[in-house]
Amino acid sequence: MHIVSALLIGAVFGLGIAISGMANPAKVINFFDVAGTWDPSLIFVMGGALVTTAIGYRIVFGARAQPLFAKSYSLPTRTDLDVRLIGGSALFGVGWGISGFCPGGAIPALGLGQPAVPVFVIAMAAGIVLARTALSAMIDKPASA
Repeated sequence: MHIVSALLIGAVFGLGIAISGMANPAKVINFFDVAGTWDPSLIFVMGGALVTTAIGYRIVFGARAQPLFAKSYSLPTRTDLDVRLIGGSALFGVGWGISGFCPGGAIPALGLGQPAVPVFVIAMAAGIVLARTALSAMIDKPASA
C-alpha cells in the first residue's frame, strides 16, 4: 500500500506540473525575464501550491498523530541557516534560471520526449552524486590539530 500511495501522489504531482506548464522550460525562463517576455503565471502556480500545502498540513497533522504507512512523520529538525543550505539554494536557483527545469518539473517532463530533459536529469543525478561524495569526504576527513 505504501508503494501505491507514493505512486498515486507522484502521479497527481506530475499531472499538476504538466497542467500548470512547469514542465515547459520556456515558461519558467520567461518568468525570470522581467525586462522582456515576462510570464507571471508561475507566481500563481507557486501561490496555489503554498495555499494547498498549508491547508493540507493543517488537515493531516490535525487529524492524525502518525502517518498511515509509517511509524512517525519525517519532518526536518534543523531550523538554522548554514552555508550548505544557502549555497545549495543559490545553486538550485541559478540552475533553474539557466535551464528552466527544477527536479520537480524535469522528472514528469521525461515523458515529453524533449532531448534536453534527459540531459538535465542525468546532469542533476551526477551533481547529486558529486555533492554527496564531496560532503562524505569532508565529514570523514579527520580534524587537524
